[in-house]
Amino acid sequence: MTERHELPERYDIAGTLTQLSLGRHDPCSRWVDGVYWLAARTPEGPGSLALRSAGGFLQVEAYGAGAGWLAERADAIAGLRDDVTGFAELSRAHPLVARLAREHAGLRLPATRLAFPRLLRAVCEQKVTGTEAYRAYAAIVRKFGAKAPGPVENLWLPPEPEVIATTPYYEFHPLGLEQRRADTLRRVAAQAGRLERRPDSAALTAHLLTIRGIGPWTAAETAAVVFGDPDAVSVGDFHLPNFVCYALAGEPRGTDARMLELLAPFAGQRGRVCHLIEASGLGAPKYGPRMPIRSFKTF
Repeated sequence: MTERHELPERYDIAGTLTQLSLGRHDPCSRWVDGVYWLAARTPEGPGSLALRSAGGFLQVEAYGAGAGWLAERADAIAGLRDDVTGFAELSRAHPLVARLAREHAGLRLPATRLAFPRLLRAVCEQKVTGTEAYRAYAAIVRKFGAKAPGPVENLWLPPEPEVIATTPYYEFHPLGLEQRRADTLRRVAAQAGRLERRPDSAALTAHLLTIRGIGPWTAAETAAVVFGDPDAVSVGDFHLPNFVCYALAGEPRGTDARMLELLAPFAGQRGRVCHLIEASGLGAPKYGPRMPIRSFKTF
């Protein structure tokens, strides 16, 4: 199945689609010869989606039983339904944000409408280093997932939620997930069907916050990608308050409260501002030792 969509001027396909992957070697997504591939379990079955920018158009190919579902939503997955109307004017509330809005005008927020794959990744990322999160996430996908349809080798479908929900927590331990996160993931998987049916970001967030082990950070990280929510702020992030406070106020260290205070002029677009700051490479000064990388296999 093939389709194409006209691209906005300066569209940044790499910066936009990178938001859907955990690292460069995410088993469920990858770049192959300039084409971005995403594997997914859709309501119509498993599928894979290929997205390429060529000649001012987004070229779309899809494979598998879920091809129709993915192709129908390919423009949203690529961020082309992201409404940036009025953001240029709002960005003028701060000179740095105004500059970043100009320099990264082609960056869009993707919306997948696929909650469980993003939650799998987000739970793996809870309160650990990026390396630990990737190792656990990739191991879980490869153990419980399956090869994706289509021509790309080593592209994996996320696990079926029912499989994760019924797997005892101790089977996740050798994969790098201790009992706390394993139990959270199992609870999320048990409610995946209901979560996938939430109609908007607010409803999804409210539902997620009723699940034990899910807090504001995980809910915001999920809503930002599932619905492309431009106002989702990852409160509780280890680095984000420092990045935002340093970028907007020159303060090398920040708190969630101070970050939200600085973001208040951008209400409705606060998540987009955070993403622009992260995409720009601006970071706060680094002090002290780094968090150690652990292996839960020996615990």
